Amino acid sequence: MSDTPSFLPLKGHAKDLGGGFTVRRLLPAVQRKAVGPFLFFDHFGPVTVMPGDSHDVRPHPHIGLATVTYLFSGAIMHRDSLGCVQQIEPGAINWMTAGRGIVHSERRPESLADTAYVNHGIQLWTALPVAHEEADPSFVHTPAAAIPEVHVGSAGGAAGATVRVLIGTAFGQTSPVATLSPTLYLDVQLSAGATLEIPALAQEMAVYTVDQPVQLNGQTLDAQLLGVVESGQGMHLAAPADTGARLMVIGGDALDAPRHMWWNFVSSRKERIVQAAQDWDAQRLGQVPGETEFIPLPPQRFKAD
Repeated sequence: MSDTPSFLPLKGHAKDLGGGFTVRRLLPAVQRKAVGPFLFFDHFGPVTVMPGDSHDVRPHPHIGLATVTYLFSGAIMHRDSLGCVQQIEPGAINWMTAGRGIVHSERRPESLADTAYVNHGIQLWTALPVAHEEADPSFVHTPAAAIPEVHVGSAGGAAGATVRVLIGTAFGQTSPVATLSPTLYLDVQLSAGATLEIPALAQEMAVYTVDQPVQLNGQTLDAQLLGVVESGQGMHLAAPADTGARLMVIGGDALDAPRHMWWNFVSSRKERIVQAAQDWDAQRLGQVPGETEFIPLPPQRFKAD
């Protein structure tokens, strides 16, 4: 067998969001800007949040994208300029469509102010289809109990996989989460030594190894790497013999047009990002009710030419 991987492994890099809160960013990467509609992939934690720690993300804006937040453990309080207030908890999908513009904050819940807890999860951005880049902003919370879950056995044994269909359709289950383009997002837990066949459920697909290395199509994908398979190719996954593994599968149709991304803004048009920056500088994109803090624009501005 060739030593050359049959997939593109993306390592990611550490990104400090402030207050000692560091994430592992897999997308965008030099080798790959997007997988399906997903053009941003952050893995945060597991990190123990102690009383007095300042991991709050102050109000900041977005345009042209949808944020997708998913927790393995912990809690985050979401507030936005639409007036939505939602505590994000493990197993739920929180989909925020920025469209023409939204402002939100992500903070420690007040109920946990004096408590130590572990935050661990994934935050993704998806590009909105060009026809919907300026859609009305919205926020939809889908609780963990509403997410379909299916158990898939390995051939010849009881050990297998538990698959939560967070977005899209897989293994005969369809998520209730609505999207504007074909999108796939799965949370897979493999038992020790288990295997799982995932057909080509989307035009583009990738798998992220949250905690353990796995075999992907017969070759090793180390822990905390994103393995991007060739377009139209499925996945044969195998967990280590002595331990299980947790995996996140992402995918969907390829982007309908190239995207420009600067700071928290995404658009198919450079001039739209310039306009969004000007709007935020003038505080025209809205405010989170009851909050006066905000994150200012980076000093290095985006240029359209």
